Amino acid sequence: MKILQSNAGVLTNCEVLELLKSRGAGKYPTRVIAAVAPSEFKVYDYLEQTVASKQTIEIIRKFVEDCKKYDLANGEMLNVVNIRPSSAVEIDPIIQDCDSRMGDRIDEFLENVVQVLPPHPSQLESNEDTAEDKEETTDDQ
Repeated sequence: MKILQSNAGVLTNCEVLELLKSRGAGKYPTRVIAAVAPSEFKVYDYLEQTVASKQTIEIIRKFVEDCKKYDLANGEMLNVVNIRPSSAVEIDPIIQDCDSRMGDRIDEFLENVVQVLPPHPSQLESNEDTAEDKEETTDDQ
């Protein structure tokens, strides 16, 4: 691999996950024959448990395009994409001077985050468990 331009920009967790997949981090269950460093496997395993495993580059581009009106810094946008906050309490530490910069638009921004970015895998599992519990309850009645 040849570096064409050093420090050309930052990567989202989704992009790092895609890079690790392309290098073979997710292909070999035994991980003995893969030409991937053990640290890369650890990063891959971690990112598979985060929201990055459900994101795509297209979703991220759409989200960034939709959020240009909020005038967020690149680092703030990157953190929102990587963390995928689901409440105003989670947004406050990510965006500097959130109350003064966002004002009443926090709810609108949060709605955009929830609609465009996929939920965290643990939220999907809890939603499935809730749906199964509801089905069992209706079956019992």
